[in-house]
Amino acid sequence: MAKKLRIIPLGGLGEVGKNMMVMEYDDRYIIIDAGIMFPENDMLGIDYIIPDFRWLLDKAHKVEGIIVTHGHEDHTGAITHVLEAIRAPVYATPLTRGLLEAKLKAGKMLDSAELHTFNAGDSFRLGPFRVETFHVCHSIPDGVGLGITTPVGLVVHSGDFKFDHTPVDGRPPDFAKLAEFAGRGVLVLLSDSTNADRPGWTPSETVVEDALDKVFRRAKGRLIVATFASLISRIQQVVHIARRHGRKLAVAGFTMNENVRIAQKMGYLDIPPDMLISLEEADKLPPEKVVIVATGTQGEPTAVLGRLAHGRHRLLDVKPGDTVVMSAHSIPGNEEMVHRIINRLFQRGAHVIYDPIAPVHVSGHASQEEMKLLLNLVRPKFFVPIHGELRHLKQHGFLAQEVGIPPENIAVVENGTVLEFTRDSMTIGERVPGGYVFVDGRGVGDIGPLVMRDRERLGRDGVVIVSVMIGPDGRSLVDLDMDSKGFVLMEDADELFDRAGTLVRQLTRSNNGKRLQTQIRDTLSRFFYNETKRRPMVFVFVHRQTV
Repeated sequence: MAKKLRIIPLGGLGEVGKNMMVMEYDDRYIIIDAGIMFPENDMLGIDYIIPDFRWLLDKAHKVEGIIVTHGHEDHTGAITHVLEAIRAPVYATPLTRGLLEAKLKAGKMLDSAELHTFNAGDSFRLGPFRVETFHVCHSIPDGVGLGITTPVGLVVHSGDFKFDHTPVDGRPPDFAKLAEFAGRGVLVLLSDSTNADRPGWTPSETVVEDALDKVFRRAKGRLIVATFASLISRIQQVVHIARRHGRKLAVAGFTMNENVRIAQKMGYLDIPPDMLISLEEADKLPPEKVVIVATGTQGEPTAVLGRLAHGRHRLLDVKPGDTVVMSAHSIPGNEEMVHRIINRLFQRGAHVIYDPIAPVHVSGHASQEEMKLLLNLVRPKFFVPIHGELRHLKQHGFLAQEVGIPPENIAVVENGTVLEFTRDSMTIGERVPGGYVFVDGRGVGDIGPLVMRDRERLGRDGVVIVSVMIGPDGRSLVDLDMDSKGFVLMEDADELFDRAGTLVRQLTRSNNGKRLQTQIRDTLSRFFYNETKRRPMVFVFVHRQTV
């Protein structure tokens, strides 16, 4: 029986983030990307989410390599977690490798990791897979797509891409390589779907430079430009414009500083030595001579912009006359937090500029016409939309039909769905785990749906804690103490808690040998709901006094 190529998405199909794709042939595996996803509003206390790669653990020794397409967190952020379990060599372009090294160093894993560097256009072999890399334009330098030749056929993985003819780094997409793939015959195209619901073409990065230049011309005071820490091309644009307008540049945020240092060291970011200053120096200069690049465009409360909005930054304060530029779009699910930060910045006297007020950010992802262009350039036999929520994947599937790919040759699937390919067929196979793994502090995967429901309930209705001391006979109440957090203020609810205490005394006196703790908890839960229409979590501790 002929062997089949299997493609298994473990992340990125069904959400924006935590991208991770596995390819398998003849029991040998490669992994493409290992990213994280940032928590949604209802994921209380969660730091970030990684792909569920448990299915791979018993196959770890068969993994030929991990290829990272570019340096964004949704493609690199889970690398330490993956390498802890799967000791495979990692392949990345120079800038991506530099960013990975910073993560591995922070995780004390740099010395044990096996890292290999390639440049766009290079090719290498991993077991039965021959990997050819090609340059793509995105919102970070050194991004690549992949052409993977397998015994079954050629697979093209777009990576995150857009067709920018005037990119900041002067390197347009490798159209020639895509055309060459088409000439050979492409079995399946895996293509980025992030902007599948956006008509037209994604604007070039040059649009942002013009918009930022207007902002710099009009700003009379200090400028704070907030963007993603990994958006090196945007930082370079700010450097060019700041120099043009006679402003010094300061960098705020640990990750931003680290990425700037790495990008400068590797030649991807050009900042004149006399231009870069510290935040302390920036505070001493006239406001009109300073621009600060900062993190926090997604409303993260601990990032620089979040701390500035709440007046909690150690060195900086937002002052009337400051102009804050939000040079990023909100990741789906973060809109509420971003709007809250913008409102607070306005309250502190800043002038805030954000898209759609001005085109101070453009997406790094292709829009509908670019997606159609890629499909027409590559002309694949089969098509699998990747990187996006289900609505994006579905829409990308419709676009593929518009350019002539038969519906039966398009697989719109979510994480964990196994796709099997021969030279002439595509089959949707079994389903393996492909859900969320929550990272909370040092805990990885130890927070599940039950804990999340408890956190939601605690956050919604609060908690009541009851401590009861009973006498040796089990019926006399020696001591009773009640406290609440997040339910009602104790001093404002004396009558409510007095009546609750009366119920506890009655239950203690009539204790018939059943678990007093359970009786008190259930009775008070009903009482509090009847009185307040709220459902606080009630914790009861019963202690028996010894003679």
